[in-house]
Amino acid sequence: MRHRNAGKALSRNSSHRKAMLRNMVTSLLKHGQIETTHARAKAIQPLAEKMITLAKRSDLHARRQALSYLQEKAVAHRLFDELKDKYLDRQGGYVRVIKKGVRKGDGAPVSIVQLQSFDDIKKAESKKEKKKEVVKPVVKKAEPEAQKKEDKVKPDDNGNL
Repeated sequence: MRHRNAGKALSRNSSHRKAMLRNMVTSLLKHGQIETTHARAKAIQPLAEKMITLAKRSDLHARRQALSYLQEKAVAHRLFDELKDKYLDRQGGYVRVIKKGVRKGDGAPVSIVQLQSFDDIKKAESKKEKKKEVVKPVVKKAEPEAQKKEDKVKPDDNGNL
């Protein structure tokens, strides 16, 4: 029975599984997207999101925690310098998993794990704005009669009406 055993074992012992997940999260943050099996993709999604959350904190302790987990120092510096700024206004959902199909050799379900890029976020916001513009038609308000008459009366060269 699997009482009190959270997470997937992924057919590996604990040290191999931890090392594999660390490598995959490092690769994801380095390249922006990776292709892997669906079970592995779902396993690395919360870990990658925790790394981005650490970067958003951006204090020394968070940086050291990220450095202790990630395999490459350069990736940690990139995370805290470049990637952090893309996700400051976002409350979560930094990583998405897209099902791709099945692998030809063994039929394993394959997925693509991607970082939600800043461009994708802007595109989604612009689509929302376009929908709002379509829903709300512009209606001109009628001008009062007094203002219409004032607009029609123009002063002559001497300033008289």
